[in-house]
Amino acid sequence: MERATNRKEKTGLVTSNKMAKTIVVSVERQIMHSKYGKYIKRTSKFMAHDEKNESNIGDTVRIVETRPLSKNKCWRLEEVIEKAK
Repeated sequence: MERATNRKEKTGLVTSNKMAKTIVVSVERQIMHSKYGKYIKRTSKFMAHDEKNESNIGDTVRIVETRPLSKNKCWRLEEVIEKAK
């Protein structure tokens, strides 16, 4: 029997990989200012599990939601979309 997966996915930039099997991913989004109507960039940081330590700083990656792995980590690395130059 197939199980439907409604896991959230986010795409962002790796900003840190100094921890063992953990990366920090910055995800940028645009919101509209309620009064002025101008679009503003907002950045959120997510800690993600990187089992094989395959990503480096500057890589564009896709992360998916998973069960809590530690106090701050409930995302895991799905794939490296683009390697840093």
